[in-house]
Amino acid sequence: MNHVKIEEQVTGIVGQSGSGKSTFLRLLNNLDTPSKGNIYYNDRSLVDIDPIKLRQKVVMVPQTPVIFDGTIYDNLVIGHEFCGQRSPQEKELQEMLQMLQLDKDLYINASELSGGEKQRLALGRVLLMDTAEVYLLDEPSSALDDKTAEHVLGKVIDFSKNHDKQLIMVTHDQDLAKKYADKLIKMDMYSYNVEGEKV
Repeated sequence: MNHVKIEEQVTGIVGQSGSGKSTFLRLLNNLDTPSKGNIYYNDRSLVDIDPIKLRQKVVMVPQTPVIFDGTIYDNLVIGHEFCGQRSPQEKELQEMLQMLQLDKDLYINASELSGGEKQRLALGRVLLMDTAEVYLLDEPSSALDDKTAEHVLGKVIDFSKNHDKQLIMVTHDQDLAKKYADKLIKMDMYSYNVEGEKV
């Protein structure tokens, strides 16, 4: 496996279907194991890091978001409960929903949300996690219309930069990737190409 070092704060990954974009994200937080080579996080091989502790720092939002039984509130705080942290105040949760244009009551059942609303709820959940250092986003705007996608993605990226987080996102929308990414990785079935600063 060739060497790719990701240092920029926002990295976009684009490429044809089947080129391995989602697999690449899963490798980065040890949901999949590489057949050869090593992946390092803070100069430590992922095989030497407890997977649970790694995933508290390198947090992934899959293309089909995981929504847990219960309310919106339950879904927003479950990451904190899992890590043994204090849950955010309701005001913080409401501000996150507002930022992501999710105008819903905290105590409605999350199963009632549309696909796009569930996607935004999953994004809000990871943004609220204090332990997170890296956000891995797999097609974070796939269930959103163009206008909402641009707003939400812009807010997510602003949030990650303001809180000194790293963000790596797979997207089919090359225009969005070019607009927001500091570095762009283009993948195809057999290789990748890394484009330089602010494409």
